[in-house]
Amino acid sequence: MNSSVYILELHNGQYYIGSTPDLKRRLSDHQLGRVISTKGKLPLRLVFHHEFDSLIKARQTEYKLKKYKNKSIIKQIISDQHIKFLGS
Repeated sequence: MNSSVYILELHNGQYYIGSTPDLKRRLSDHQLGRVISTKGKLPLRLVFHHEFDSLIKARQTEYKLKKYKNKSIIKQIISDQHIKFLGS
């Protein structure tokens, strides 16, 4: 099953990193305020997504991205639209 890792930019300039097997549904959940982590930080926008052939690979990439404490690395991934830092 194809799955995606995604990055949202929140209204306060923070980033939210997630993974899902259904990106369209998950984005709808975020935009409707159904996700506690982003509910108070609307509006938000999708700034990056990358599709994987399995949810396991998407989740592994999500966890690797979340380990980066340096916001400039996340900004570079968004700018390049590629996860080259992870070897993908």
